[in-house]
Amino acid sequence: MNCLLLEPEELEGAEGVVRLDGRRRRHADEILKVREGDTLRVGAVDGLLGRGEITRLDREVLELRVTLEETPPEKLPLQVVLALPRPPVFRRLLSTLASLGAESILVVGTKRTEKSFWNSHVVEREAVRERLLLGLEQAKDTRLPELAFQRYFEPLVEEVLPLRITGRRALLPHPGSPTPCPHAIEEPATVFIGPEGGFLDYEVERLAGIGFEPVALGERVLRVEPVIPLLVGRLFR
Repeated sequence: MNCLLLEPEELEGAEGVVRLDGRRRRHADEILKVREGDTLRVGAVDGLLGRGEITRLDREVLELRVTLEETPPEKLPLQVVLALPRPPVFRRLLSTLASLGAESILVVGTKRTEKSFWNSHVVEREAVRERLLLGLEQAKDTRLPELAFQRYFEPLVEEVLPLRITGRRALLPHPGSPTPCPHAIEEPATVFIGPEGGFLDYEVERLAGIGFEPVALGERVLRVEPVIPLLVGRLFR
C-alpha cells in the first residue's frame, strides 16, 4: 500500500493516536518493514491525507500518532458503467477503477452477463468496499467512488442512463465501430464497458439511441481488464 487508510471511527482516539491490527498491521510489519519512529502516509476514508508516526509496532498492534491536513486528489470526471464480469475479474477491476480515480461506478447486467455472477459474495457491499479501499491505498487517495447496481438492462436504458449521461460524453467501446476512441477530451464522460462476450447488436442500438457513441480502441478482441486503463489514458491523460 502507498497510503494506509483509516476509518473515521478509528480516528476518534485521544490526541490523534490510532491503534490497528489485522491486514494493515501485517502489511506495515511484513511488507513495508517499518519500525517504531518511522512515518507512514495515511488518510481518513473520504477525508484528508497526512502522516502517521509509528509509536508502537509488535505482533499484535500498530499504533500511530496521526496528523491529517492535506486535500486528496481530484476525481476524474469519469463515470463507469460496468457489465458485471466474472467474480475474480470484478474484484480486480474494482481496485483498478478506484486507483484510476473514477468518480462513480454503476455495475449492471446485459444479455451476456452470467446470472450466477449476481449470487457471488464479491458483489456484497462489504466485499466491494474492501476492494475499492485497496485501490485507493495504491493511488494515495481517500475518496471512495460512488457505487450502484442495476441488474436489468431495460430499466437501465429507459430510466437510469439517460439521467447519468446528461451533459456528458457517453462512449461505448465496441469492436468493429468505424469511429476511433477520442483522445484528451475536455468534458466529463460516461463509459459503458460491456460484458466479456461483448454486446448484442440490439444492445448497441438501444444504447446508441439514447446518446452513446460506439467507439473502437483498435483491439481485435476487446477484453475487459486492459480496456479500462487504456481508455483512461486516452481520454484524460
